[in-house]
Amino acid sequence: MNNFEQLQGKTIVITGATKGIGRETAKLLSQLGANLVLGARSESDLHSFASELGTKTMALEVDVSEEESVRRFAQEAIARFGKIDALINSAGTGIFDSLLELSLRDFDRMIAVNLRGTFLCCKYFGRQMAQNGQGKMLNMVSIAGTTALPGCGGYSASKFGVLGLTRVLQAELRDRGVQVTAVLPGAVATPFWDKLDPKPDLSQMIPAASLAKHLVYLLCQPEGAVVDEITIMPPLGIL
Repeated sequence: MNNFEQLQGKTIVITGATKGIGRETAKLLSQLGANLVLGARSESDLHSFASELGTKTMALEVDVSEEESVRRFAQEAIARFGKIDALINSAGTGIFDSLLELSLRDFDRMIAVNLRGTFLCCKYFGRQMAQNGQGKMLNMVSIAGTTALPGCGGYSASKFGVLGLTRVLQAELRDRGVQVTAVLPGAVATPFWDKLDPKPDLSQMIPAASLAKHLVYLLCQPEGAVVDEITIMPPLGIL
């Protein structure tokens, strides 16, 4: 049996599922026979994408920054599939400006989506995983979660927070059968960069489909060892 066959019939939740990393990962997992719960804010995009992937896919509108929305998202996913085997927290947002110019609204939005959103999803899906004594969580951090980059003050604050949150989850959930991995990608070629002017050169970035393959590998970690943290970079390093 090849390593990926273990994903057949497993139920995997993906936030930020209609764009970039989440979308590419969902496409790959669908091909490998997983049941998918896709969450995003755009209901029309969600249902259109889910219809492409087939009957083993459930699409649910969710705002990860709102507790009631996440609680309902988890409740409906568990009601449909019974057990959640893995959670991929890929919902995120970034607004880039110097800390002296960054607005409070933009700062708060990054904290709400990137940090609070990861916390809430881990909380509500993690409870069920701990109760079942098994499960995997992949939290998308960023190299901005360990590296100080000009113009990334608010984004880095949220991502440093996600890394700290992930490390605490690891300490709390290891002995309850739940594996939590912090994934720190460098620049990935996704629509994340579309609003920047000038727009960076996406050809030098990690292809989203390549990063999706790394995430699938992490979902198939062999027994007896756990990847706590992994940094995945473009060939040229920090761009």
